[in-house]
Parts: sequence; C-alpha cells; structure tokens
Amino acid sequence: MTGTSENRDWLLVFDVGTQSVRAAVIDLAGNICKLIKTPIDPYFSLQPGWAEQDPGYYWKNFAVTARKLLNSDDVQVERIAGVSLTCQRTTMINLDKNGVPLRPAILWLDQRKADDTYRISPLIRWGLKIIGQNELVEKAVRECKSNWIQDHEPEIWRKTEKFLFLSGFLTHRLTGEYRDSAGNMVGYLPFNYKRQTWSKAHDMRWKLFQMDPSILPGLVKPGAVLGHITPEASRETGIPQNLPMIAAGTDKACEVLGAACLTPDTACLSYGTTATINTANEKYVQIRPFAPAYPSAVPDAYNTEVMVYRGFWLVSWFKEQFGLREMQIASKRDMAPEALFDELIENIPPGSMGLMLQPYWSPGMNTDADAKGAIIGFGDVHTRAHIYRSILEGLGYALKDGMLALEKKNKVKIKYLRISGGGSQSDAAMQITADIFNLPAQRPHTYETSALGAAIDAAVGLKLHADFPSAVREMVRITDVFEPIPKNRDLYAELFERVYLKMYGRLKPIYNEIRRITGYPAL
Repeated sequence: MTGTSENRDWLLVFDVGTQSVRAAVIDLAGNICKLIKTPIDPYFSLQPGWAEQDPGYYWKNFAVTARKLLNSDDVQVERIAGVSLTCQRTTMINLDKNGVPLRPAILWLDQRKADDTYRISPLIRWGLKIIGQNELVEKAVRECKSNWIQDHEPEIWRKTEKFLFLSGFLTHRLTGEYRDSAGNMVGYLPFNYKRQTWSKAHDMRWKLFQMDPSILPGLVKPGAVLGHITPEASRETGIPQNLPMIAAGTDKACEVLGAACLTPDTACLSYGTTATINTANEKYVQIRPFAPAYPSAVPDAYNTEVMVYRGFWLVSWFKEQFGLREMQIASKRDMAPEALFDELIENIPPGSMGLMLQPYWSPGMNTDADAKGAIIGFGDVHTRAHIYRSILEGLGYALKDGMLALEKKNKVKIKYLRISGGGSQSDAAMQITADIFNLPAQRPHTYETSALGAAIDAAVGLKLHADFPSAVREMVRITDVFEPIPKNRDLYAELFERVYLKMYGRLKPIYNEIRRITGYPAL
C-alpha cells in the first residue's frame, strides 16, 4: 500500500444489503467521492416462507463491486486509510472447520419456525406465563435459526465450527479473523444486549438458543480494529493488503449514525427494505420486556427501534408488479425511478380517496405471526396510483405508531425526524411523512446514510476525527426540510386515530382464520 498517513483521507465502505451490494469511497467531510452499486437477487425460496442465499454469492458480488470501485479512474487508492463494513441484519451462515459454508445462508426475513416445546422447561414456561411474557419468549425460540437447523439438519449443525452473521462471514473472508462488531449483534443468539457481549455461562439465553460458545466470533466495539486485509482478500477484491478494517454496526445502526441521530429527541426513519424508526440512547431502553434495545454504531450506546418488516420493500414490490413503464423510462433516462413515481401520485389527494393500507406483508416484532397485509376501501375510482400513495401512507402510519411507543418508553418527546434510505429520494414520501407525523421531515445530504455511518465509525476508529459528535458535525448535513401542510396533517391525524389504529385489532381474527384454513403462514 502506497501513500503516507498525511494523505490518507478517504474511507472505503461496503454496504451489503438485501437487494444490493454498495461500495463507496467517502471523505472526511462526508462526501461520497465514488459509489458503485451492484443489484443482487435478495434470496431464493425452496419452500413457502423460506428465504436463503448462497454465501459465495454474497462474496462474489462483494469482490466484483470492490474491484469496479477501486479500478475506477477517479479513485485514488493510495488515499484510502481504512475499510469498514455494514450489512443486513440477522442473516446467518454455518461454516465448517475450514471456513467453508455448509449450507445456504438463512436470511432475516425467513419465516421457518423451530420447535419450542422441549427447549423451554415447564417451570420456565410457567414463570413466563405469570409475568405475561411466554408468547414473546416462545416466539424468539421458534424464530431462532440455529434451533431450526438443530431440529431439521442435525448433521449440518454437528459439522458447524462457526456460526456467523453475514457481517462476520465477510469479515473472515477479508481479514482471516473470526471477529465481528458488537454493533452487528441483532438476532436470536445468547447475546446480552445491555452489556453488549456474549451472555454469561448460566444465562437463560443459552437454554433458549442452544450452542457451544466456541462457534461464535470474538466481539469488538464499533470503531475498533477487526483485523487487516489479507493477501488473498486483496487479490480477489483489489482492496490494498494490510489495510485496517474498522468495526461498524448493522445497516440500520449505521443509518441512525449517518443521519446524525445521537439523542432520543431525534428519530431516524429508515426507508429501506425494512422500514424502521429508531432513537439513539446512552441508556438501555426496551420497547417491551424481552424486546431488547439494539447495539448502536456508537460504542456502548443503544438504538431503541420499532420496525416494519418488508417496509420499503413494498415500494419495490409495487414497482415490479405495477410500475414497469416508469422503471423502463427511468432506466433510459438514467434517473431515480422515485421521481417518476412521485409524478404518478401528484394528483392523488391525501388519504388516497379512502384507501387504507396495513403494511404487514410479513409479520414482525410488533405483530403476531398471523399478521397479513391489507388494503381496504376500494372503489371504482381507484387506480395503481392510489395504491402507490396508500403504500407510502400506510408505512407512515405504522412508523408513527412506532414513534408514539418510543416517546412513551424514552420519556422524551421527539422533536426532529431524519429520513434515510432509498425511499428518502422521494419528495412525495418526505412530504407524506411530515404530514402524518406533524413534524418537519429532514433529509441528510445523502440517502446513503448507512454507508456514511460506517464511514463515521472508520473515521473515529482511525483517529481522523476526534470523537463521534465532532465526526457527525463534520460529515453530516441537512439539505432539505419538508414542513407539515396543515390541512393534510389534520386529515391524516383523523385517519390514523379513527381508522388505522383499529385495523389490526379488527382484522386479526380474520388473519387467524386464514392461517387456520390455508396453513399459511405456518407457525
């Protein structure tokens, strides 16, 4: 690696999401000097509700994307000071003793369920019922992918030497180290979320998520060194050998940091594949018992979160099913398709002429396993444009519901909204958000806030910025603010209170019957 420490002022960042791999070079002012995006197939499904992907597919696209970026004429490789990585959450990979994947990765949106009957003793189950938490714990045991593998693929589990998140898998490929950031630990593992380390030996989590501690990676804090790029990784990716790799956080945690959310009065709305609303906290605050606050991309801090599974995935779903014309035009004009979809709904009034959408295309933490998506209120006036607007509004309602929960638990009123993720490119989505929340919706200077957050981790870890507050001040800027429109605000407030908040409770019995009759989704 050439160059001196004085002129190494660029950060190489990778963002491996559900639908794409991004590689970016970001400077110390938070400017994205160069970005390469490689679309990927999110998953394949061998059975209904399953979502898997070949780990080698992730690595292949990671390497291809890295080489494209680093071979660009306008990228000065000698200026790169370090590399950081942020990934989709809760995508798990089994490796054998040679570090070779034993089976496809199981993604975060996979809906298969393990058996909970023998993992929770009658005594523990009785105690959980007394405190009203049995359903939540039983759900966690069923959702745990290692439990499912042990039940259905015991030979695979016996051969498993390491059980890693996608972030840990890519870190191992890059550095040869079985390490991961504590900021990436979001999932069903024996992890102590409050202490941000593996649970102690006698913790109940080891009974619920049974595994040998040796199969888990070593943990370091965000901003710490994970390792250095190996010669082999350098040959495959083009990343300079021996470049330090700095720990970051999950894609959502990095979005919160990259949107300059450091206190609980500022909420980050992530309009990504999963839509989330997060607040950052120095103290540990749970939305509800046994529903942990996740690790922040800032060391020893927390993100309190409410999520909508398949959030802005719904926009992608709409584009694929109903938006082919706009997608083709956008491709020909080399422009973001969001602008064309904004035009599609510019004459659709707030409230979508009575269409109301409940965005539970997949059940999540805040709903039962039976939950389904719903659109009600159809009439002969409605078109695909009304459906599109109702998607944006339904996501807004769901996230506002989350904001109210965050304010109650944090005991802090939210004053500022920062919008991140690909969906923030839509002016219509920004305005709808401001109107539904009755708060100014602020858009940072880049929607690549996940990559930016990872770059902030790298900048602080490499001591290119003194600390996180100063790095945020130097690297994040608010460029657009959307103020609530009073008449729209009043309409949305009434629809939210009188219709949206009642939909799930009234539809839940019907969802239960659908599942009972059809067997889908399986519990």
